[in-house]
Amino acid sequence: MSRTSLLLAATMIAATAFATGCRGQKSEDSPIVLIRNMYHQPRYNPQSASDFFEDGRTMRTPVEGTVARDRFEENEEISTGRLNDDSGYVLTVPEDVVRRAGGMDALLVRGQERFGIYCTPCHDKTGLGNGTVVQRGYQKPPSLHDPRIRTMPDGQLYATIKNGVRNMPAYGSQVPSADRWAVVSYVRALELSQLSMNVQPEPQK
Repeated sequence: MSRTSLLLAATMIAATAFATGCRGQKSEDSPIVLIRNMYHQPRYNPQSASDFFEDGRTMRTPVEGTVARDRFEENEEISTGRLNDDSGYVLTVPEDVVRRAGGMDALLVRGQERFGIYCTPCHDKTGLGNGTVVQRGYQKPPSLHDPRIRTMPDGQLYATIKNGVRNMPAYGSQVPSADRWAVVSYVRALELSQLSMNVQPEPQK
């Protein structure tokens, strides 16, 4: 074997050993850092302490009134569920909401999906209020088929999802405005479907 072949073989063996030695091996030695300024960045880790701020906290509370860019809604009737003059709630799902969703069919599909994620644990798939958490001891919510809720303005139902009421927590931070209206639309469709099947709400205790 020629000297060049031996050198090439030795190089390949060394490269293979180096590559296999870097996988799954624990070591107390400092890592080899080729671009050190990217490894040691001047930054804070979440929940870490800071000497810069008086309270010693790295993570800062957002400025009051701050709204995330993807959560901003210029139309207050859409964002709050209340009329612009604050005289009451929006009666029906705003047309702009339906248009943005691509039509009522698309809005209902989205609403059914979000309802299944956020609402069924308490309200169950039918809206009667026998969800899994209720079966495990959580206080039963009112049936969505109760005449009081069926005749409630859509904006009030939207505001309830956003802000919560009594034992129901607020979902404003979890469910964006468009999805809240989608859930409202699906609840109305669910009420109509159950009403046509003569499903009666259970009496409240």
